[in-house]
Amino acid sequence: MRTQAQPIGGPLLTRGYIVLLTLAAIGILLILWRFAVGLGASTGLSDGYPLGLWIALDVVTGTALACGGYAVALVVYIFNKGKYHPLIRPAILTSALGYTIAGASVAVDLGRPWNMWKIPTYFWSWNLNSSLLEVALCIMAYVFVLWIELSPAFMEKWSVDGPPRLQRVSQRLLPIVNKALIWIIALGMLLPTMHQSSLGSLMMLAGPKLHPLWLTGWLPLLFLMTCLAMGYAIVVFESVFSSAAFGRRPEMPMLINLQKIAAWGGLVFIAARLADLAYSGNLHYAGRLDLYGTMFWIENVLWILPLVMMLAFPRPTLGSIFRGAMVVALAGALYRFDTYLVAFNPGPGWHYFPSVPEMFISIGLIALELAAYVAIVKRFPILAGRTLGA
Repeated sequence: MRTQAQPIGGPLLTRGYIVLLTLAAIGILLILWRFAVGLGASTGLSDGYPLGLWIALDVVTGTALACGGYAVALVVYIFNKGKYHPLIRPAILTSALGYTIAGASVAVDLGRPWNMWKIPTYFWSWNLNSSLLEVALCIMAYVFVLWIELSPAFMEKWSVDGPPRLQRVSQRLLPIVNKALIWIIALGMLLPTMHQSSLGSLMMLAGPKLHPLWLTGWLPLLFLMTCLAMGYAIVVFESVFSSAAFGRRPEMPMLINLQKIAAWGGLVFIAARLADLAYSGNLHYAGRLDLYGTMFWIENVLWILPLVMMLAFPRPTLGSIFRGAMVVALAGALYRFDTYLVAFNPGPGWHYFPSVPEMFISIGLIALELAAYVAIVKRFPILAGRTLGA
């Protein structure tokens, strides 16, 4: 019997939560310091490496890990598998927070972030051939769409026990949003398809500066495939995490199926990538025992490992599907990180390693995302399912 989504409840300021808030506060203070001293003094970025940790990790990798809402929506609404509906809200929450943090990372990375508002408004100056413009517009729009998709969870809570004015507004808007939700969901499936593939297109512009094992005309397709596999994996991770942290019954049959989709998606990705490298004549670079060949094989081993784990554990347990999901997420994250940083070589004399403030800002933003997730699921109806003692 399917249960309605309900707030978890319980105290918020636990020891773990205070640790998250402390890391987030350190990150915010360093962000203020970055704006005070500039990018040159606070980062390892240069003219040779204009894209660093904040883009490769927080945006390129972070948005793929935040594609759980997109991936589950495809299963529920496109393939009409309504049994996965209990996973929609937590997946959308993860996506909304992940994309919001990615947008914050872009703002920190920009030299003139106060001009971001001009991107959607100065439409007469748009370069319609720019992949970066499409990424910027789609991510901006998708953040807005995700919070609209999630808004019924907030309004359901406020319409019952919110402040009087907020209660009246929520009661009036909730039916309207629910009726319009099908169109919002459709837009929410179009936008990630566009900008996730364009993140791959963006690195095609690097040309010979990108190693041949990663430079291909299939980059848009490969990036789209990785975001789907990572999206399903992160839904499994989030569900298992919620079960362990909040004492909820895991939706085992659903999680097992999603983990299988993620694992087989990784195999399809490897097949497509190897076929492309063989056709282009670049597969021989994989035989070199240099940094690039080593990283290439590490990626492939990580993609294959979840399938090996599935064969080793024919009767999956919560722990085995959790580990499998983590490996899929790590494989996709490493592929994207390598494409933007490791496989990128601007030429002799240029080197990049993230500065300590760069690393702590990323850690702080991730901690802020986790703290927001815990606060929202404890106060609003996001998670469905029963507690372990029920």
